[in-house]
Amino acid sequence: MAFFARSQSRPVAATGVEPATQTSPLAYVPPSTRELRAQAVHRLQVGMFGLAGMLLLVSLANVIMDRAKYVDATAVNTAAPAVTASETTANDPLVDMGVAPELPVASKDKPAARPVPARNPGEAPSP
Repeated sequence: MAFFARSQSRPVAATGVEPATQTSPLAYVPPSTRELRAQAVHRLQVGMFGLAGMLLLVSLANVIMDRAKYVDATAVNTAAPAVTASETTANDPLVDMGVAPELPVASKDKPAARPVPARNPGEAPSP
């Protein structure tokens, strides 16, 4: 990266002779070979640590996914069903409030009758 500085005007000395070279504190000094090598090594180190970090992160995610698949595959539901049919009539809170109509409950002995849909007056009877 280059730094450019404006040349600063200096007052001419009392003798009237201008100095031959002007030195500015912002003058560009090219980096030495040692500095260039240190920068390259630093870039290489950062890149290698980045790649190693990504590899570690992907490996960790893979281990977690494999473990989750293993647990899902080996899980067995051995519990008996906790819900059993009761002989009493079901209490429906919506029916109690009058929001929903009461539907007939079919017993095990006789199947429920199929409801007949209402026809429009202009429709032909279905076979």
